[in-house]
Amino acid sequence: MKTILIGGTWVGAADGCRIDVTDPCTGAVFTQISRGGAEDVDLAVKAARSALDGAWGSLTATERGRILQRLGQLILENGEELARIEARDTGKPMTAARMDAKAVARYFEFYGGAADKVHGQTIPYLDGYNVSVVRIPHGVTAHIIPWNYPAQMMGRTLAPALAMGNAAVLKPSEDACQSAIRLGELAMEAGLPPGALNIVTGYGAEAGAALTSHPGINFATFTGSPEVGALVQRATADNHVHCALELGGKSPQIVFDDADLDKAVPIIVKAIVLNAGQTCSAGSRLLVQQGIYDRFVGRVAESFAAVKVGTPEMDLDCGPIINERQYRRVKAFVDEALATGVPLIAKGELAPELPPGGFFAPPMLFGPVPRDHSLASREVFGPVLSVMPFANEEDAVGLANATEYGLVAGVWTENGSRQMRVSHRIQSGQVFINCYGAGGGVELPFGGVKKSGHGREKGMVALDEMSTIKTIVQHYK
Repeated sequence: MKTILIGGTWVGAADGCRIDVTDPCTGAVFTQISRGGAEDVDLAVKAARSALDGAWGSLTATERGRILQRLGQLILENGEELARIEARDTGKPMTAARMDAKAVARYFEFYGGAADKVHGQTIPYLDGYNVSVVRIPHGVTAHIIPWNYPAQMMGRTLAPALAMGNAAVLKPSEDACQSAIRLGELAMEAGLPPGALNIVTGYGAEAGAALTSHPGINFATFTGSPEVGALVQRATADNHVHCALELGGKSPQIVFDDADLDKAVPIIVKAIVLNAGQTCSAGSRLLVQQGIYDRFVGRVAESFAAVKVGTPEMDLDCGPIINERQYRRVKAFVDEALATGVPLIAKGELAPELPPGGFFAPPMLFGPVPRDHSLASREVFGPVLSVMPFANEEDAVGLANATEYGLVAGVWTENGSRQMRVSHRIQSGQVFINCYGAGGGVELPFGGVKKSGHGREKGMVALDEMSTIKTIVQHYK
C-alpha cells in the first residue's frame, strides 16, 4: 500500500517496509500503511521546498484561499465517506465521526477565507524613510498529529499553515491515519500544487524524529504527551527552529454551590465521555463545593451509569480505547485507584455482544479522590472522572491549579464577579463559564500553559503562529 505523498505522487516507503493497522473494536489488523523513515522524510522536505520555489510559492494569498475553500467543499461533499473512515480507524461513534468531518471542513473554509485578510503595517520613522512590516510564511512546516482526532487535527494545523503560504510535511499517527490519507487525496483534487502538502506515514520514533530534526524545516507543530513534546523541542532547537506544542491536560470543572446543576450535569459528563476520554481538553477533574457535593455527585453518578459503550455502528455514547497499549494504561490507573481504596461511585455500561478482542473500557466515576493521588494529577486519557470536594473559592482555585497542566477549565457559578475572579486566577489557556468546549470553536484560540505546552492554534492568532515578521526599510531621499 502506498500511503506516502511526496511531490504530488503516492509512493511506498523507500525501503518497502509497512506497518499493520489494528481495528480498536476487534484488535485485528484491517490494513497496512507504509513505514516511512529518514529517507522518505528527506524527499518530502525537498519536495516542499521545491513547491515554495515554484508553483505554490508564486500563488497570491487570494489564490491560496480559493484552493483551501475548494478543499473544504470537497470535504463536505465526501463527509459521509470520511466519517466512516474515521470511525473505522479510531472506533468512535458515527455521530462523533460525522461531527469531525464537518469540523475539518470548517477549518479549511475559515482559513481559506482568512488567507488574504492578513495585513501588514507601516511605522512612522525618520524623515525620508518608509518602513513596512509584513507577515511572511516560515517556509517548510512540519506537522506531527495524534490519533485521537486525526481528521480534525490535520485541518487544525495544516489549514492555517497553508493559508499563510507555507509548504507542509505531515506525519500522522501510525495508529490512525486513514482519514489523513484520504484528505491528502482531496487536497490534490482541490488543486493544491504538488509538494505544497506532503504526507509521510510511519512511527514517531522513526519518521517523526527524522522530521523534527531535519535541517530543512523552518517550523514544527506537535500534539501529544509532554515527554515526547520535550524530545520534539530539543530536536527543533538543534536547528534553531521554533515549534508549537499542545501536550495534554488535566482539566478541572469547578462547580460552586450556586451553579445551575441541571445545565451542568450533562455537559460535565459529555466532557469526559466524548471520544472515550481520549481528548486533550477532556474535563477529567470535577471539583464540587462541599455544600452540594453529595447532591450534585449523585446526579452525575446517575448520568454516568446511563452511559453506553459500543462500536461505531451502534452509535452510542463512546467507543473503544485506540489500542492495547493505551487500554492497558487506562486500566492501570483504574486498578491502582481500586487497590488504594478510592471509592468507585459509578460506571458506564458496555453494550452486549461486543466484538471479542476490542479495547472497550466502561467510563468510571471515582470520588472523593485524595488530592495527592495520581488520579488527581496525572492525565489518564481515558473515560475516568475524578471528583474532589472544595471548601471555598480560594480552595477551588488552589485545587484547580494543583497540577503540572494548564489547558482548559470550566467554571460553573451564577455569580458574575466570581466568574471573572476565578477565570483570571486559573492557570489555563481556555476557561469556559457555564459551558465547556463551546462546539470545538475553530474561531477560538487554543493552547496551554505549564506542561500543556506553548503556542496557539485556532482563531486568527494561528495565522500569526504560522508566519513570521519581516521589516522592510526604504530610504527614498
